[in-house]
Amino acid sequence: MQKRIIIIGGGIVGSTAAFYLSQTDNHITLIDHGLGTATRAAAGIICPWLAQKKNKDWYRLTSTGAVFYRQLMADLTKAGVTDLPFKQTGTLGLKSRPELAEKVQAIAKERRQDTPTIGDIRLLEKEDVTDYLPALTPDNYGILLEGGGRVDGGKLIDLLQEQVLLNGGKLLKGQAFLQNEREVAFEGEILTADHIILAVGAWLPHILEPLGYQVDVRPQKGQLFELETDLDTDNWPVCMPYGEIDILPFEKGKVIIGATHEDDMGYDLTLDSDKIAAMKERSENFMPILAQYAVSKTRTGTRAYTSTYAPFYGQLADKPSLWVASGLGSSGLTNGPFIGWQIAQEIVEKPTHFDRSPYSPAPYIQPQ
Repeated sequence: MQKRIIIIGGGIVGSTAAFYLSQTDNHITLIDHGLGTATRAAAGIICPWLAQKKNKDWYRLTSTGAVFYRQLMADLTKAGVTDLPFKQTGTLGLKSRPELAEKVQAIAKERRQDTPTIGDIRLLEKEDVTDYLPALTPDNYGILLEGGGRVDGGKLIDLLQEQVLLNGGKLLKGQAFLQNEREVAFEGEILTADHIILAVGAWLPHILEPLGYQVDVRPQKGQLFELETDLDTDNWPVCMPYGEIDILPFEKGKVIIGATHEDDMGYDLTLDSDKIAAMKERSENFMPILAQYAVSKTRTGTRAYTSTYAPFYGQLADKPSLWVASGLGSSGLTNGPFIGWQIAQEIVEKPTHFDRSPYSPAPYIQPQ
């Protein structure tokens, strides 16, 4: 029996779910408002294996999400996509002291026992760091993970949405309003569905408010910028200096640097040139040559965070036709596709072989 499925939110979770669901014989409608989408503003490092967070549930989900990128790229390739948005470049983490790099190396080696995708792990002395990323100053110790990579979030969701259309799904641009667990209002019409996926990130409290729910999700502003350089960046690894910035080299000299984590700005998307300038100055401390290039483009988006900094997704217990996903924070580019795939699999009653019970929406969504 064919199902009618509406996905509200065209970010990483919603677009991935729509992509996989559009490969079935169900009726798929993806509604994308587009305002402030964290994914479209983001370029991310796909390498959670250097993180020292102690939250085991976060790590399990995000590590699995990083591994899942290989399947997602294979599925896009099978669909005919040739210019893929994800590339395994290796990830170079920088540390100011050798013992800090050695600590991370030990953590990565332990994690590799369960996650072979991590690949080769190399501990680098100061003089070796520039062999992999020539523009860096030889002032820091490094740890290089072969399995790390990077993705352009905007390019990824554009490709996923193109595939939805090619597979016969609908893509509606504009704002949708939830009427009840099976009805959505869109531009004066009422659309009905057997399942509705709410993948609206930081806007989940607003879309669920008419149904009488209180949602533990808050917005966080993120800003990043691009440089167009004449450097030979095609085979550079992505770089994670210590501190608040990441440096992501792309092909043809493009370098993306970010991002801010602003908890007190609400849904404001106004560019803050002072914060951009501060990030650029910090990047130049690690790569002095970047001072030669002006900012060519900026991006601003809104991430979703819970009070516990943990993501959640799944069905609402009292309304099982409603699926939600939010609170992904700055890890959304890494674990978002895997979350979207899982929701799609469950809706079409296929196994995921992943226990999602630690990520239940129940603690974060309560009736008012």
